[in-house]
Amino acid sequence: MFSDVIILLTHSKLKSHFPDVQAGMASLPVVASAVHERLQVAAIDFGTTYSGYAVSFRAEFLENPLKIFTYNWTTGSTGAVSLKTSSCILFDPNQKFHSFGFEAEDKYAKLAADEEHFDWYYFKRFKMLLYENKRLTRTIKLKDDKGLEMPAMKVVTECIRYLKDHLIKTCEDKKTGLNTSEMHWVLTVPAIWDDSAKQFMREAAIEAGIETQNLSLALEPEAASLFCRYLPIERVQGADGVGRIASLAPGKRYLVLDAGGGTVDITVHETQTDSAVREIYKANGGPWGGTKIDEAFLDFLTDIAGLDTIEIFERDFKEDFLDLFREFEIKKKTFGPELEGNQKITFKIPLCVHETYNERHGEDFRRSLLMKQDLKDQITFTGDKLRVQSDQVKKLFDKTCQRIVSHLRDIFAEPAVRNTDTILMVGGFSESKMLQNAIKHNFPDKKVIIPEEAGLAVLKGAVIFGHNPNMIVSRVARKTYGVKVYRTFNPDIHPAERKVIIDGVEKCRGCFCKHVEVGQEIPAGMAFDEKSYHPRSRSSTSMASKIYTSSKRNPVFVEDRGCKFLGQLPMDVSHIKHYRDRIALVRMIYGNTELGVEVRNAYTGEKLSAKFDFLE
Repeated sequence: MFSDVIILLTHSKLKSHFPDVQAGMASLPVVASAVHERLQVAAIDFGTTYSGYAVSFRAEFLENPLKIFTYNWTTGSTGAVSLKTSSCILFDPNQKFHSFGFEAEDKYAKLAADEEHFDWYYFKRFKMLLYENKRLTRTIKLKDDKGLEMPAMKVVTECIRYLKDHLIKTCEDKKTGLNTSEMHWVLTVPAIWDDSAKQFMREAAIEAGIETQNLSLALEPEAASLFCRYLPIERVQGADGVGRIASLAPGKRYLVLDAGGGTVDITVHETQTDSAVREIYKANGGPWGGTKIDEAFLDFLTDIAGLDTIEIFERDFKEDFLDLFREFEIKKKTFGPELEGNQKITFKIPLCVHETYNERHGEDFRRSLLMKQDLKDQITFTGDKLRVQSDQVKKLFDKTCQRIVSHLRDIFAEPAVRNTDTILMVGGFSESKMLQNAIKHNFPDKKVIIPEEAGLAVLKGAVIFGHNPNMIVSRVARKTYGVKVYRTFNPDIHPAERKVIIDGVEKCRGCFCKHVEVGQEIPAGMAFDEKSYHPRSRSSTSMASKIYTSSKRNPVFVEDRGCKFLGQLPMDVSHIKHYRDRIALVRMIYGNTELGVEVRNAYTGEKLSAKFDFLE
């Protein structure tokens, strides 16, 4: 068992006790060293709805940063070409990986048509689990569409493994000269994810065959921001100036709105004179991605056909269900505010819906709609085609767009953001004309920029980040970070119920020792002053710094409102003979996409083995 830590001494007292360790004791923060040149960079964008990959070589990157190879996927039986594939994965009855993407969708639909799918495992749109789950573990399980369970780590691992192996095979087939030993991999993650979700993705990638020293995580809106910095204006909606986008010129501030399938991820950046990027407001956002529109469409179908009919449609007629939503996915990007009030949108409703409705309700589905007073003027049928008034279609977008607009208003009201006059829209959902119009209509004083490849901005930007991660020079802390410690008990400030006796000394338990404050701007790779910790008791041969976060600036105790246990930093000091020598100097490294740490023994200067564990 690990013991908690006791905060021990200030730096001046520590130096007086151990004069031999004065060399190397930093009184000022230091920044991590530069990244070695990477000859090949591959990025994997594993999204809620769609996934893809991209790769580029150093020589080509130096010549043209936008010369990035991506793969064109074929969409199922239609043969249509897509820039990404569906984020679906299929396992056989023995939980062995079978297929991924459009191939998995089609195979599962065929199995379902033959009623052979019941013991197969089919997962889709499961990435949101990593955002929504408040306490991630390595053993957490996912439920597929039938309720069958598999470990989430295995499911995510096989997704990453498939994309990695597909990329390698494609490059080998094209004889690109790929050398996998020289490859640096970049995995994209939402900026609003916490540290446990990031660690989950890293461990899944390692399990998929990517060595941890060859892996970086890129925050999605940051990657998109880097991509757009290189775009010529002819490939951008709403751009200004000559050559590159003037709104992203040095000194300019702009808000990045990364609207994906699951989440909307928002950051605010300022371009520096050397073209690097500084974050000026903490990453934020929420679960308001494009899948919310799909959910609204499904709710609409449920309203007109009944919950029982739609449940049977989704469960027993998976091929038809898949085809309907593939059609909707294409159409929803084209729906725009220019739809006339009397214009009708057509959806082909499969025959199985009509038959199921008739079996369940004993009447014709089309005739029943004519009896619904609230819908009879909005919906008509022509054969098997459902004709829906444009106002009804627009309602599918209202709630989600209003939620995004409301959140943006709050962001622009923040003092640090008030001089920001540009919104950069990226991500697949940013291609929606409805969302674009909602943003432009509600923020007429802002310039709205939408790259031609909005859906690929994150993926291609992740490649650019892999080549040059130092382009992001600072980030803003989303939370206050600190460590749970025992302090010397002070009856004037500490509640009596927190007093404990440790080795004959009165201590106050559960104190929050702050390292970084929410809203604090931190240079990338910044290592702050070392803090010294000691095992709780003389019998302890190991200890663990328990890491907490807080939404408040100055929490006093780890149980204060807004505090959350994040994980721990285990430290083994069993090989250190004397208790007095078991002082660990901990330097936490902030400002990167992942939290880092350096630990050494205060007495000997020996580097101690320590790694954060934010998963159980």
